[in-house]
Amino acid sequence: MNTIEFLRSFKILGYAIFDLSVTFIGMYLLAPFLSGLFRRIHIDIPKRNWLYFALPIGIIVHILVGNITPMTKQFLDPNGYYLLKLLILGLAILGFQGIEFRKGIEEV
Repeated sequence: MNTIEFLRSFKILGYAIFDLSVTFIGMYLLAPFLSGLFRRIHIDIPKRNWLYFALPIGIIVHILVGNITPMTKQFLDPNGYYLLKLLILGLAILGFQGIEFRKGIEEV
């Protein structure tokens, strides 16, 4: 068992604590860069909103690259896992709250 497999062996509700932690830590570190990038195209996304977007974006990316994780599989399952679907939908809604679209040229 290598290190990554060992770290992924610790789970809560069937999800690897390591994977969830890396997702949120990575998004926390990327948030200032992503907010700055979107500010250049006149969309103001607060840094905290990126944390809300972490799981919804993760599911979309996993679908696009064809890497179906247990959470992605459960999210795509039409016959169950409604609590997970509500959580992802709720996180997406929270992520979109507070986004402002600005007109004109502004200094970044």
